[in-house]
Amino acid sequence: MRGANSTSGTLFARVLCAALLLLHGVAYAAESITLEQAIAATMTGNPELMAFGYEMRVQDGRILQAGLAPKPELNIALEDVLGTGTAQALSGAQTTVTLAWVVEGDLRQRRIDAARTGSLVLASEAQIMRLDAAAQTARYYTQALAHQARLEMAEQAIALAEETVATVTERVNASTVSRAELARALAELASRELVQDELTHQLVGLYHRMAAQWGKLQPSFARVAGDALQLPEIEPFHVLLERIEQNPDLSRFLSEQRLHESTLQLEQAQRHSPWRFSAGVRRIESSSDMGFVAGVTIPLNRGNQNQGRIEEARARLEQSTAQQAATHVRIQTALFLFHQELEHSLHLAEALRTRVIPRYEEALQEVRRAYELGGSSYMEWLQVQNELLDSRLQLLEASVLAQQTMIEIERLTGVRVPQATSSP
Repeated sequence: MRGANSTSGTLFARVLCAALLLLHGVAYAAESITLEQAIAATMTGNPELMAFGYEMRVQDGRILQAGLAPKPELNIALEDVLGTGTAQALSGAQTTVTLAWVVEGDLRQRRIDAARTGSLVLASEAQIMRLDAAAQTARYYTQALAHQARLEMAEQAIALAEETVATVTERVNASTVSRAELARALAELASRELVQDELTHQLVGLYHRMAAQWGKLQPSFARVAGDALQLPEIEPFHVLLERIEQNPDLSRFLSEQRLHESTLQLEQAQRHSPWRFSAGVRRIESSSDMGFVAGVTIPLNRGNQNQGRIEEARARLEQSTAQQAATHVRIQTALFLFHQELEHSLHLAEALRTRVIPRYEEALQEVRRAYELGGSSYMEWLQVQNELLDSRLQLLEASVLAQQTMIEIERLTGVRVPQATSSP
Protein backbone atom coordinates (compact mmCIF):
# COMPACT_ATOMS: atom_id res chain seq x y z
CA MET A 1 0.00 0.00 0.00
CA ARG A 2 1.27 3.49 -0.86
CA GLY A 3 2.00 5.81 2.09
CA ALA A 4 0.07 9.06 1.89
CA ASN A 5 2.27 10.89 4.38
CA SER A 6 5.55 9.26 3.48
CA THR A 7 8.71 11.22 4.00
CA SER A 8 10.02 9.58 0.83
CA GLY A 9 8.78 10.34 -2.67
CA THR A 10 9.91 12.87 -5.15
CA LEU A 11 10.81 16.42 -4.16
CA PHE A 12 9.72 17.63 -7.58
CA ALA A 13 6.30 16.04 -7.11
CA ARG A 14 6.02 17.50 -3.63
CA VAL A 15 6.91 21.00 -4.82
CA LEU A 16 4.24 20.70 -7.50
CA CYS A 17 1.77 19.35 -4.95
CA ALA A 18 2.64 22.22 -2.64
CA ALA A 19 1.85 24.73 -5.36
CA LEU A 20 -1.50 23.07 -6.01
CA LEU A 21 -2.31 23.15 -2.31
CA LEU A 22 -1.65 26.86 -2.23
CA LEU A 23 -3.77 27.49 -5.29
CA HIS A 24 -6.68 25.74 -3.62
CA GLY A 25 -6.16 27.64 -0.37
CA VAL A 26 -5.36 24.60 1.75
CA ALA A 27 -3.80 25.54 5.10
CA TYR A 28 -2.29 23.12 7.54
CA ALA A 29 -4.07 22.35 10.78
CA ALA A 30 -2.90 23.85 14.02
CA GLU A 31 -2.39 20.42 15.61
CA SER A 32 -0.37 18.66 12.91
CA ILE A 33 1.33 19.34 9.60
CA THR A 34 2.03 17.08 6.63
CA LEU A 35 5.22 17.10 4.61
CA GLU A 36 3.47 18.54 1.56
CA GLN A 37 2.12 21.41 3.67
CA ALA A 38 5.55 22.05 5.17
CA ILE A 39 7.12 22.24 1.72
CA ALA A 40 4.31 24.50 0.51
CA ALA A 41 5.06 26.91 3.36
CA THR A 42 8.78 26.71 2.55
CA MET A 43 8.26 27.54 -1.11
CA THR A 44 6.31 30.69 -0.25
CA GLY A 45 8.02 31.90 2.90
CA ASN A 46 11.65 30.75 2.92
CA PRO A 47 13.74 33.87 3.70
CA GLU A 48 16.65 32.84 1.48
CA LEU A 49 14.37 32.17 -1.48
CA MET A 50 12.69 35.52 -1.00
CA ALA A 51 16.05 37.29 -0.82
CA PHE A 52 17.24 35.56 -3.98
CA GLY A 53 14.19 36.89 -5.79
CA TYR A 54 15.79 40.34 -5.63
CA GLU A 55 18.81 38.96 -7.46
CA MET A 56 16.51 38.17 -10.37
CA ARG A 57 15.36 41.79 -10.34
CA VAL A 58 19.00 42.90 -10.33
CA GLN A 59 19.60 40.81 -13.45
CA ASP A 60 16.55 42.38 -15.11
CA GLY A 61 18.22 45.73 -14.54
CA ARG A 62 21.41 44.44 -16.17
CA ILE A 63 19.47 43.34 -19.23
CA LEU A 64 17.83 46.75 -19.45
CA GLN A 65 21.18 48.48 -19.11
CA ALA A 66 22.79 46.25 -21.73
CA GLY A 67 20.18 47.31 -24.28
CA LEU A 68 20.77 51.02 -23.87
CA ALA A 69 22.65 52.69 -26.73
CA PRO A 70 25.42 55.20 -25.94
CA LYS A 71 24.06 58.71 -25.70
CA PRO A 72 25.10 61.19 -28.41
CA GLU A 73 27.37 64.01 -27.26
CA LEU A 74 26.88 67.70 -27.99
CA ASN A 75 30.20 69.52 -28.36
CA ILE A 76 30.54 73.31 -28.44
CA ALA A 77 33.92 74.80 -29.35
CA LEU A 78 34.80 78.53 -29.30
CA GLU A 79 38.04 79.46 -31.09
CA ASP A 80 40.08 82.63 -31.80
CA VAL A 81 38.73 84.63 -28.85
CA LEU A 82 40.22 86.87 -26.19
CA GLY A 83 43.47 87.19 -28.11
CA THR A 84 45.21 90.05 -29.90
CA GLY A 85 44.82 91.56 -33.31
CA THR A 86 42.07 89.88 -35.30
CA ALA A 87 41.43 87.54 -32.37
CA GLN A 88 40.78 90.38 -29.97
CA ALA A 89 37.62 89.95 -27.88
CA LEU A 90 34.94 88.03 -29.88
CA SER A 91 35.30 89.81 -33.21
CA GLY A 92 37.19 86.99 -34.86
CA ALA A 93 35.58 84.12 -32.97
CA GLN A 94 34.67 80.83 -34.63
CA THR A 95 31.91 78.86 -32.93
CA THR A 96 31.52 75.18 -33.77
CA VAL A 97 28.58 73.08 -32.60
CA THR A 98 28.82 69.33 -33.34
CA LEU A 99 26.90 66.18 -32.42
CA ALA A 100 29.03 63.05 -31.90
CA TRP A 101 27.96 59.44 -31.63
CA VAL A 102 29.50 55.97 -31.39
CA VAL A 103 28.87 53.28 -33.98
CA GLU A 104 28.54 50.01 -32.00
CA GLY A 105 27.62 47.57 -34.75
CA ASP A 106 26.55 44.28 -33.13
CA LEU A 107 28.25 45.10 -29.83
CA ARG A 108 24.99 46.08 -28.12
CA GLN A 109 23.32 42.80 -29.14
CA ARG A 110 26.28 40.90 -27.71
CA ARG A 111 25.82 42.69 -24.38
CA ILE A 112 22.11 41.87 -24.37
CA ASP A 113 22.79 38.21 -25.16
CA ALA A 114 25.31 37.96 -22.31
CA ALA A 115 22.89 39.59 -19.85
CA ARG A 116 20.01 37.34 -20.90
CA THR A 117 22.19 34.26 -20.56
CA GLY A 118 23.04 35.44 -17.06
CA SER A 119 19.32 35.22 -16.32
CA LEU A 120 19.38 31.54 -17.32
CA VAL A 121 22.16 30.92 -14.82
CA LEU A 122 20.18 32.67 -12.09
CA ALA A 123 17.09 30.64 -13.01
CA SER A 124 19.14 27.45 -12.59
CA GLU A 125 20.44 28.66 -9.24
CA ALA A 126 16.89 29.50 -8.17
CA GLN A 127 15.79 25.97 -9.06
CA ILE A 128 18.68 24.55 -7.04
CA MET A 129 17.81 26.75 -4.08
CA ARG A 130 14.16 25.69 -4.20
CA LEU A 131 15.09 22.01 -4.27
CA ASP A 132 17.65 22.47 -1.51
CA ALA A 133 15.07 24.26 0.63
CA ALA A 134 12.52 21.52 -0.01
CA ALA A 135 15.10 18.82 0.74
CA GLN A 136 16.15 20.52 3.99
CA THR A 137 12.53 20.82 5.06
CA ALA A 138 12.07 17.11 4.30
CA ARG A 139 15.17 16.32 6.39
CA TYR A 140 13.90 18.28 9.39
CA TYR A 141 10.47 16.71 8.90
CA THR A 142 11.92 13.19 8.88
CA GLN A 143 14.01 13.92 11.96
CA ALA A 144 10.95 15.25 13.77
CA LEU A 145 8.91 12.22 12.69
CA ALA A 146 11.67 9.95 13.99
CA HIS A 147 11.81 11.79 17.31
CA GLN A 148 8.05 11.47 17.69
CA ALA A 149 8.43 7.72 17.19
CA ARG A 150 11.29 7.63 19.70
CA LEU A 151 9.03 9.39 22.18
CA GLU A 152 6.35 6.76 21.62
CA MET A 153 8.95 4.05 22.21
CA ALA A 154 10.09 5.87 25.34
CA GLU A 155 6.48 5.80 26.56
CA GLN A 156 6.34 2.08 25.83
CA ALA A 157 9.56 1.60 27.77
CA ILE A 158 8.12 3.54 30.70
CA ALA A 159 4.96 1.41 30.58
CA LEU A 160 7.10 -1.74 30.74
CA ALA A 161 9.07 -0.30 33.64
CA GLU A 162 5.86 0.58 35.49
CA GLU A 163 4.54 -2.96 35.00
CA THR A 164 7.86 -4.27 36.25
CA VAL A 165 7.70 -2.06 39.36
CA ALA A 166 4.18 -3.30 40.07
CA THR A 167 5.18 -6.95 39.70
CA VAL A 168 8.33 -6.57 41.80
CA THR A 169 6.34 -4.70 44.47
CA GLU A 170 3.93 -7.65 44.72
CA ARG A 171 6.82 -10.06 45.21
CA VAL A 172 8.47 -7.78 47.76
CA ASN A 173 5.21 -7.61 49.70
CA ALA A 174 5.03 -11.38 49.52
CA SER A 175 8.63 -11.52 50.83
CA THR A 176 9.78 -13.61 47.89
CA VAL A 177 12.42 -11.10 46.69
CA SER A 178 14.51 -8.44 48.40
CA ARG A 179 13.75 -4.73 48.35
CA ALA A 180 16.96 -4.25 46.34
CA GLU A 181 15.14 -5.52 43.26
CA LEU A 182 12.41 -2.93 43.80
CA ALA A 183 15.05 -0.21 44.10
CA ARG A 184 16.56 -1.33 40.81
CA ALA A 185 13.15 -1.37 39.13
CA LEU A 186 12.38 2.15 40.37
CA ALA A 187 15.79 3.39 39.22
CA GLU A 188 15.18 1.90 35.78
CA LEU A 189 11.80 3.64 35.62
CA ALA A 190 13.38 6.98 36.52
CA SER A 191 16.08 6.52 33.88
CA ARG A 192 13.52 5.87 31.17
CA GLU A 193 11.58 8.96 32.22
CA LEU A 194 14.77 11.01 31.82
CA VAL A 195 15.16 9.67 28.30
CA GLN A 196 11.62 10.80 27.56
CA ASP A 197 12.38 14.30 28.86
CA GLU A 198 15.48 14.58 26.68
CA LEU A 199 13.62 13.47 23.56
CA THR A 200 10.86 15.99 24.25
CA HIS A 201 13.44 18.76 24.51
CA GLN A 202 15.11 17.78 21.24
CA LEU A 203 11.77 17.51 19.44
CA VAL A 204 10.87 21.10 20.32
CA GLY A 205 14.12 22.21 18.70
CA LEU A 206 13.35 20.28 15.53
CA TYR A 207 9.89 21.88 15.30
CA HIS A 208 11.51 25.31 15.52
CA ARG A 209 14.12 24.47 12.86
CA MET A 210 11.40 23.31 10.53
CA ALA A 211 9.25 26.40 11.10
CA ALA A 212 12.29 28.58 10.40
CA GLN A 213 12.34 27.08 6.90
CA TRP A 214 9.37 29.31 6.08
CA GLY A 215 10.49 32.26 8.18
CA LYS A 216 8.57 31.60 11.40
CA LEU A 217 10.13 31.91 14.83
CA GLN A 218 7.41 29.85 16.50
CA PRO A 219 5.91 26.65 15.04
CA SER A 220 2.14 26.76 14.58
CA PHE A 221 1.79 22.97 14.73
CA ALA A 222 2.03 20.48 17.56
CA ARG A 223 3.33 17.46 15.63
CA VAL A 224 4.17 16.19 12.18
CA ALA A 225 1.95 13.65 10.47
CA GLY A 226 3.23 10.35 9.12
CA ASP A 227 4.58 6.91 9.97
CA ALA A 228 8.28 6.74 10.75
CA LEU A 229 8.32 2.98 10.08
CA GLN A 230 7.21 3.27 6.46
CA LEU A 231 9.79 1.94 4.02
CA PRO A 232 10.42 3.29 0.52
CA GLU A 233 10.62 1.09 -2.53
CA ILE A 234 13.99 0.70 -4.18
CA GLU A 235 14.73 0.80 -7.89
CA PRO A 236 17.72 -0.77 -9.67
CA PHE A 237 20.82 1.40 -9.68
CA HIS A 238 21.02 1.57 -13.47
CA VAL A 239 17.50 3.05 -13.59
CA LEU A 240 18.45 5.80 -11.16
CA LEU A 241 21.75 6.35 -12.96
CA GLU A 242 19.90 7.27 -16.15
CA ARG A 243 18.13 10.05 -14.27
CA ILE A 244 21.07 12.03 -12.94
CA GLU A 245 21.14 14.15 -16.09
CA GLN A 246 18.06 15.81 -14.58
CA ASN A 247 20.12 16.93 -11.60
CA PRO A 248 19.78 20.73 -11.35
CA ASP A 249 23.48 21.13 -10.56
CA LEU A 250 24.33 19.66 -13.96
CA SER A 251 21.68 21.82 -15.63
CA ARG A 252 23.29 24.87 -14.06
CA PHE A 253 26.58 24.04 -15.76
CA LEU A 254 24.81 24.06 -19.13
CA SER A 255 23.52 27.56 -18.38
CA GLU A 256 26.96 28.65 -17.22
CA GLN A 257 28.51 27.35 -20.41
CA ARG A 258 26.05 29.40 -22.44
CA LEU A 259 26.95 32.42 -20.33
CA HIS A 260 30.67 31.91 -20.87
CA GLU A 261 30.09 31.47 -24.60
CA SER A 262 28.14 34.75 -24.73
CA THR A 263 30.83 36.48 -22.67
CA LEU A 264 33.51 35.18 -25.06
CA GLN A 265 31.59 36.50 -28.05
CA LEU A 266 31.16 39.87 -26.32
CA GLU A 267 34.86 40.15 -25.52
CA GLN A 268 35.74 39.22 -29.09
CA ALA A 269 33.38 41.92 -30.36
CA GLN A 270 35.16 44.43 -28.11
CA ARG A 271 38.64 43.61 -29.36
CA HIS A 272 38.62 46.86 -31.39
CA SER A 273 37.50 50.26 -30.17
CA PRO A 274 34.42 51.61 -31.98
CA TRP A 275 34.51 54.45 -34.50
CA ARG A 276 33.12 57.82 -33.48
CA PHE A 277 31.38 60.14 -35.94
CA SER A 278 30.53 63.81 -35.49
CA ALA A 279 28.70 66.41 -37.53
CA GLY A 280 27.68 70.03 -36.95
CA VAL A 281 27.97 73.68 -38.02
CA ARG A 282 30.56 76.43 -37.63
CA ARG A 283 29.95 80.17 -37.49
CA ILE A 284 32.68 82.71 -38.28
CA GLU A 285 31.87 85.96 -36.46
CA SER A 286 34.09 88.20 -38.62
CA SER A 287 32.18 87.36 -41.81
CA SER A 288 28.97 85.97 -40.33
CA ASP A 289 29.49 82.93 -42.52
CA MET A 290 28.15 79.45 -41.62
CA GLY A 291 29.67 76.13 -42.61
CA PHE A 292 29.06 72.42 -42.17
CA VAL A 293 31.68 70.36 -40.37
CA ALA A 294 32.01 66.57 -40.02
CA GLY A 295 34.56 64.25 -38.51
CA VAL A 296 35.39 60.67 -37.71
CA THR A 297 37.56 59.25 -34.95
CA ILE A 298 39.25 56.03 -36.00
CA PRO A 299 41.12 54.21 -33.21
CA LEU A 300 44.55 53.13 -34.34
CA ASN A 301 44.21 49.55 -33.15
CA ARG A 302 47.43 47.65 -33.41
CA GLY A 303 46.55 44.01 -32.88
CA ASN A 304 43.92 42.69 -30.46
CA GLN A 305 43.47 45.16 -27.62
CA ASN A 306 41.20 42.79 -25.65
CA GLN A 307 43.12 39.53 -25.92
CA GLY A 308 43.55 39.17 -22.15
CA ARG A 309 39.82 39.23 -21.48
CA ILE A 310 39.19 36.95 -24.45
CA GLU A 311 41.59 34.38 -23.05
CA GLU A 312 39.97 34.73 -19.62
CA ALA A 313 36.49 34.11 -21.08
CA ARG A 314 37.78 31.12 -23.06
CA ALA A 315 39.40 29.67 -19.91
CA ARG A 316 36.15 30.16 -17.97
CA LEU A 317 34.28 28.22 -20.64
CA GLU A 318 36.77 25.35 -20.52
CA GLN A 319 36.74 25.43 -16.71
CA SER A 320 32.96 25.11 -16.64
CA THR A 321 33.16 22.05 -18.89
CA ALA A 322 35.76 20.46 -16.61
CA GLN A 323 33.71 21.24 -13.51
CA GLN A 324 30.65 19.68 -15.09
CA ALA A 325 32.58 16.46 -15.69
CA ALA A 326 33.86 16.47 -12.10
CA THR A 327 30.38 17.11 -10.73
CA HIS A 328 28.99 14.29 -12.84
CA VAL A 329 31.48 11.86 -11.30
CA ARG A 330 30.72 13.15 -7.80
CA ILE A 331 26.96 12.80 -8.26
CA GLN A 332 27.24 9.32 -9.77
CA THR A 333 29.46 8.16 -6.88
CA ALA A 334 27.13 9.66 -4.28
CA LEU A 335 24.14 8.02 -5.96
CA PHE A 336 25.85 4.63 -5.84
CA LEU A 337 26.68 5.00 -2.14
CA PHE A 338 23.16 6.16 -1.27
CA HIS A 339 21.68 3.26 -3.23
CA GLN A 340 23.89 0.81 -1.33
CA GLU A 341 22.89 2.43 1.96
CA LEU A 342 19.22 2.18 1.07
CA GLU A 343 19.51 -1.51 0.20
CA HIS A 344 21.26 -2.18 3.50
CA SER A 345 18.69 -0.22 5.53
CA LEU A 346 15.78 -2.05 3.90
CA HIS A 347 17.42 -5.43 4.47
CA LEU A 348 18.13 -4.58 8.11
CA ALA A 349 14.59 -3.32 8.72
CA GLU A 350 13.08 -6.45 7.18
CA ALA A 351 15.26 -8.75 9.28
CA LEU A 352 14.45 -6.88 12.49
CA ARG A 353 10.72 -6.84 11.77
CA THR A 354 10.34 -10.50 10.80
CA ARG A 355 13.15 -12.39 12.54
CA VAL A 356 14.37 -10.47 15.58
CA ILE A 357 11.57 -8.49 17.23
CA PRO A 358 8.95 -11.29 17.26
CA ARG A 359 11.39 -13.60 19.02
CA TYR A 360 12.28 -11.02 21.64
CA GLU A 361 8.57 -10.40 22.24
CA GLU A 362 8.08 -14.11 22.76
CA ALA A 363 11.10 -14.27 25.05
CA LEU A 364 9.79 -11.37 27.12
CA GLN A 365 6.48 -13.09 27.71
CA GLU A 366 8.24 -16.27 28.80
CA VAL A 367 10.75 -14.59 31.11
CA ARG A 368 8.04 -12.50 32.77
CA ARG A 369 5.95 -15.61 33.40
CA ALA A 370 9.03 -17.34 34.78
CA TYR A 371 9.81 -14.38 37.07
CA GLU A 372 6.30 -14.32 38.46
CA LEU A 373 6.69 -18.04 39.24
CA GLY A 374 10.12 -17.51 40.77
CA GLY A 375 11.98 -19.29 37.98
CA SER A 376 13.82 -16.25 36.64
CA SER A 377 15.72 -13.31 38.09
CA TYR A 378 14.87 -9.63 37.82
CA MET A 379 18.13 -8.93 35.93
CA GLU A 380 17.27 -11.57 33.31
CA TRP A 381 13.82 -10.02 32.87
CA LEU A 382 15.33 -6.53 32.58
CA GLN A 383 17.88 -7.74 30.04
CA VAL A 384 15.21 -9.18 27.76
CA GLN A 385 13.21 -5.96 28.08
CA ASN A 386 16.20 -3.88 27.01
CA GLU A 387 16.99 -6.24 24.14
CA LEU A 388 13.43 -5.90 22.84
CA LEU A 389 13.49 -2.11 23.20
CA ASP A 390 16.87 -1.91 21.48
CA SER A 391 15.67 -4.03 18.55
CA ARG A 392 12.58 -1.83 18.14
CA LEU A 393 14.80 1.24 18.20
CA GLN A 394 17.10 -0.35 15.60
CA LEU A 395 14.07 -0.94 13.38
CA LEU A 396 13.08 2.72 13.74
CA GLU A 397 16.61 3.94 12.96
CA ALA A 398 16.85 1.69 9.89
CA SER A 399 13.46 2.89 8.64
CA VAL A 400 14.33 6.55 9.20
CA LEU A 401 17.71 6.12 7.54
CA ALA A 402 15.98 4.58 4.53
CA GLN A 403 13.64 7.59 4.30
CA GLN A 404 16.52 10.05 4.68
CA THR A 405 18.52 8.21 2.05
CA MET A 406 15.58 8.39 -0.33
CA ILE A 407 15.47 12.16 0.14
CA GLU A 408 19.12 12.36 -0.92
CA ILE A 409 18.46 10.12 -3.94
CA GLU A 410 15.59 12.40 -4.94
CA ARG A 411 17.86 15.41 -4.65
CA LEU A 412 20.51 13.74 -6.83
CA THR A 413 18.17 12.49 -9.54
CA GLY A 414 15.75 15.41 -9.51
CA VAL A 415 12.96 13.26 -10.94
CA ARG A 416 10.13 11.10 -9.67
CA VAL A 417 10.98 8.06 -7.55
CA PRO A 418 8.53 5.54 -6.08
CA GLN A 419 6.46 6.48 -3.05
CA ALA A 420 6.98 4.66 0.22
CA THR A 421 5.05 1.56 1.14
CA SER A 422 3.31 1.15 4.46
CA SER A 423 4.88 -0.96 7.10
CA PRO A 424 2.95 -4.17 7.82
